[in-house]
Amino acid sequence: MDTEVLAGKVAVVTGANSGIGLAIAKRFAAEGARVFLAGRRQEPLDAAVAEIGPAATGVRADVSVQADLDELYDVVRDEAGRVDVLVANAGGAVPERLGELTEEAIDATFGTNVKGTVFTVQKALPLLSDGASIIVTGSTSDRRPEQGLEIYGASKAAVRNLVRSWALSARERKFRVNVLSPGPTDTPGLAGVVEQLGQVAVQVPLGRLGHPDEIAAVATFLASDASSFVNGAEWYVDGGQAQI
Repeated sequence: MDTEVLAGKVAVVTGANSGIGLAIAKRFAAEGARVFLAGRRQEPLDAAVAEIGPAATGVRADVSVQADLDELYDVVRDEAGRVDVLVANAGGAVPERLGELTEEAIDATFGTNVKGTVFTVQKALPLLSDGASIIVTGSTSDRRPEQGLEIYGASKAAVRNLVRSWALSARERKFRVNVLSPGPTDTPGLAGVVEQLGQVAVQVPLGRLGHPDEIAAVATFLASDASSFVNGAEWYVDGGQAQI
């Protein structure tokens, strides 16, 4: 009896160069999935694929660029023919406060986090298998925005609302879609926008930052058949930060 919960599944993970995306891709592969990793930077993408091994294929793609997404799905179509699990994880933040906001920062944040998520999902539709699981990476910032990251929080609130709308299409499209919202997690991305990680950790009721593997564990559940009746939900993996 096969004990790998994702055995035989084909998964696509965006933003898989490092951090949470890489942890999810590694966990999926360990659980038997064929994983296509998408990331903007070729060198770390190649390193991620080498770390995971033969179950992984890397495609350089910026989700804010539609031609890159087309290329990603062309590779998936040619090599696997379908998508059973899609993790729209690519995201980013430009720290700026009200009064200092720039058009460039807003365009960059919404271009990746909102537009990129929309087209990552929409362009996957022709490849989705019946019962496919779509997981969109959100954030506790969608309900508890931080000063200086208000545009990021707004982008994640938009993503949460999109998933609510997409969940209504589950019967027609034969997929299910959920939001996975990490709290402060020890990743290069967090370190790039927060100078004092220790100050962030004390805001978490558990008293520490999350680890990417902890987020990946919940993503694996949402990707698996064990969550077959879960749709339109937001799963917080935040040590309680946004819950009290």
